[in-house]
Amino acid sequence: MERCVPLASHPRRDIILHAIEQHDNGWREEDAAPRVNPTTGEIVDFVNAPAEVRQRVWTRGIARLVDEPWAAALVAQHATVIYDRHHRDESWAPFFRTIHSMREEMLAASRYSFDELESDYQFVRLADLISLAFCMGLSGEQQWGRSSVRLSDSRVFVAPDIFDGSEIPIDVVANAIVNQQLWSDDELRRAMSHAVPSTLRGTVTGAPAA
Repeated sequence: MERCVPLASHPRRDIILHAIEQHDNGWREEDAAPRVNPTTGEIVDFVNAPAEVRQRVWTRGIARLVDEPWAAALVAQHATVIYDRHHRDESWAPFFRTIHSMREEMLAASRYSFDELESDYQFVRLADLISLAFCMGLSGEQQWGRSSVRLSDSRVFVAPDIFDGSEIPIDVVANAIVNQQLWSDDELRRAMSHAVPSTLRGTVTGAPAA
């Protein structure tokens, strides 16, 4: 997103990029101690983690950014967007009350408006969709507002083209283990001890004209 043309002259460019970089920082503790779901044998990830884990990740991540209230507000907005499907679930109501309160507090501290938050958030969400498409190998088109993200092989196409024709190399370092069911955290740790480091490489570019 450092190469995103619409961000180039944005007055809050640096803090938006910081929010993009830090928006998942609440997952550090969970990623440092991966666990297994003993019922399914699957590794617990950000999709299938218990609700209490997914909820505490975001309050923790926002709290880490309180000294940079605009970044914290953007991360709080992200939490409300990605879990929007749970808004009518009563068990999630305390989470949303907490996130909304944190967002309002950070908005007040930043002295910017909610309209400005929604406008700036588009860059955070788009960066997230690019990352998800590439890292998860998502085959379908991901949409946010008037933007769309699509993965083809190792190339991520973004429409409209926010990179002014550039093709930007990206890579993610990973530890690969055998795809298998694991029935305990100890089994997972043993598997991780034999993990093979690898690097996934690809590119991000504007989508070709229809």
